[in-house]
Amino acid sequence: MRERTAARERRRDEEFESFVAGAAGRLLHAAVLLTAEPTGDSPRAQRLLLAALSRTYAHWDRLRGDDPYEHTRQELAAHFAHSAWRHHRPQLPGRPGRTAGAGRPSNPAGGGVLGRLTPQERLIVVLRLYEGIAEEQVAAAVGLPAERVRAICGHATATLRSTPPEAAPRRPEVATS
Repeated sequence: MRERTAARERRRDEEFESFVAGAAGRLLHAAVLLTAEPTGDSPRAQRLLLAALSRTYAHWDRLRGDDPYEHTRQELAAHFAHSAWRHHRPQLPGRPGRTAGAGRPSNPAGGGVLGRLTPQERLIVVLRLYEGIAEEQVAAAVGLPAERVRAICGHATATLRSTPPEAAPRRPEVATS
């Protein structure tokens, strides 16, 4: 009996390790996009991915034919959505202990590719554009109407396409004689 249980656990661990070897890179990239951290230094993204993979491992036997990648992605998105609003709000200049409002970008300096977006915008952009999830599925996952998801995604895309004020090229001064 113990041998069968040990063999089953070994097989489970091997299946999970194989899944992680194939999916961890893409999932880590999604986590880096969500946290808006620089690619080389991303401790929050790594913690986020570790939490999602831990939950997937805990539910591995119950997945039974479900896609483990989708389950892990859902865990990643849910954990990010739950934690983003309280942990990553910037300090207001000159006001120690006071943070910017929830609607302000959590990383205004643009540490990552999506740093100019709010956490909600990043979540929707990552799920819609990076992961390619249908609008209706994203809406169900984040608890918003599909029309609102479409509007947020459009606004976030426009923000990303625009030139940030600090990166706008300066016009050369014209010398008048």
